[in-house]
Amino acid sequence: MSRSNDPHAPARASRHGRATGARRWPRTAVGAVAVAALAGGVFLAVNAATGTPPGHYAGSTAGSATAARTPSPRPRPAVRLPVGTIGGYAVADRSLLLVDKSRLRAAGRRVLPTLVRYPVIPARAGAAGSLARGLFPLVVFAPGYLQCEGSYRSLLRAWASAGYVVAAVTFPRTSCHASSPDEADLVNQPGDMAYVISRLLVISGRKHGVLSGLVDPADIAVAGHSDGGDTVAAIAANTCCLDHKVAAAIVLAGAEWPPMGGSYFPKGTPPIMFVQGDADNINLPADSLMMYRADTTGPRFYLDIFGAGHLSPYEGHGLPEAVVARVTTDFLDRYVARQHPAGAAMRRAGDAAGLADLVRGGHMPP
Repeated sequence: MSRSNDPHAPARASRHGRATGARRWPRTAVGAVAVAALAGGVFLAVNAATGTPPGHYAGSTAGSATAARTPSPRPRPAVRLPVGTIGGYAVADRSLLLVDKSRLRAAGRRVLPTLVRYPVIPARAGAAGSLARGLFPLVVFAPGYLQCEGSYRSLLRAWASAGYVVAAVTFPRTSCHASSPDEADLVNQPGDMAYVISRLLVISGRKHGVLSGLVDPADIAVAGHSDGGDTVAAIAANTCCLDHKVAAAIVLAGAEWPPMGGSYFPKGTPPIMFVQGDADNINLPADSLMMYRADTTGPRFYLDIFGAGHLSPYEGHGLPEAVVARVTTDFLDRYVARQHPAGAAMRRAGDAAGLADLVRGGHMPP
């Protein structure tokens, strides 16, 4: 959608002011070629030693309710999977209707439809696909203002295909279905995400059910875009709303939201990746950079997407979306699944010539 018909634009533009542009110069053509391969679909290889798909935890097998937590390395693929996949899993989904009545006085009855995408072992040689059983990291996703999970389908499927259970929340008063949208309700959304995390851990802990035994309670991340990014920054890094179960966070075009109160980036803030299009005139680059520079307590990264606006790096199917999907997956692999080689892969993927630049630890983008 254009800024002129984006109902979110006036609210954000009024509190953030004007954007300024910067010219970018390519360093090499290799990065662009590699990302083009991602955007067009990639060939995925099964681990020749173990027979497990990429991202599968060693010891987990189809039909098993539990698995060892030692992560296996992610090999190169051998099966062609559709666009929107990065790892070796096919993806299934399940809709949940979650209702939080624990905050009636402060926030009212919170009805939170949640779509959960989860890994499935793909069919091979004509056999039917099978449910991937084992402990998988959880990513809970917060859409932007007047947005719903369907807008981010490719990105969320990419994470799930890499071995993550991905739960996208539909917020009651800021989603695409809201009959009377109210952006001020954003202050209640960190509590919504915390509730969804808790309920999914309960559901996964049950002996029976499609999601039984899938979620590792020690490996939880949150991610969100725009107002959803503001929500994620609060639950991961603001004393108002901290959920200490969160091991890492991804903030896509987000900002600090003053009505939250509290203090941002206290000691013990988990690793955070900030992603920002440098031509975004709704959430300005300055807003993401301010958070990135203020976060001095732990690992933090800033992915600068050249020439990108507010929606396209996260909601489409082009090269910028492929860069975001690859770099954020590597970030999750490194800081949630704790696969140390993914750190180097993340830095390589983020250095995409003419498309993006990844910096870390307070260093500024060019």
